Amino acid sequence: MRFLSLLACAIVAVVGSCTPANAGSVLGPSRSVGAPPGFASACHRYSWLCGSPLAGRAMGDAEALSVLRAANAQVNAALIPTGGMSAVGRIDYWSLPINGRGDCKHYALLKKKTLIANGFRADRLAVAVVLDRNGNNHAVLMARLNGGDYVLDNLTDSIRSWDDTGYTFLARQNFQDQRKWEVILAGPRAGKFQGT
Repeated sequence: MRFLSLLACAIVAVVGSCTPANAGSVLGPSRSVGAPPGFASACHRYSWLCGSPLAGRAMGDAEALSVLRAANAQVNAALIPTGGMSAVGRIDYWSLPINGRGDCKHYALLKKKTLIANGFRADRLAVAVVLDRNGNNHAVLMARLNGGDYVLDNLTDSIRSWDDTGYTFLARQNFQDQRKWEVILAGPRAGKFQGT
């Protein structure tokens, strides 16, 4: 998870006096930031990861939550959690799972691919990097619904609003231009990144 540590350091370096994301159900960005190491090469390998934001169909929140729950549970059950290095043999390598194993990055990418294949609009999905409740680096998939931003996580089959996870959100893909990333700083540890 070295990539998340590097990203956190980069955020601290560039954020300075940024204000944290607004409280509420939608996480607003504060500024652009570089993608985590290895993410750009994944965009080149997987066209669905960073392209065609309007593919898919519009869904109401009830239908979208049902589709999200099914994809989250399906992917969580299909993979064996493994550290990134042992999953693919490389550090900071964003890819789909290999041989049914993966770390949080692999889960997030497979969930995004699965949802897009099932008709979910790509501009409603974004990979995000966070600190989990214990302060560990973690990657999740976010889904933007009319009712706010929700999180698909390999640590739970529940779909939760971002502000119900207990996570500190650092950065995510831009929903509209998914080759770009943006700082979102929100959650219990966000203040540690302010004013430094």
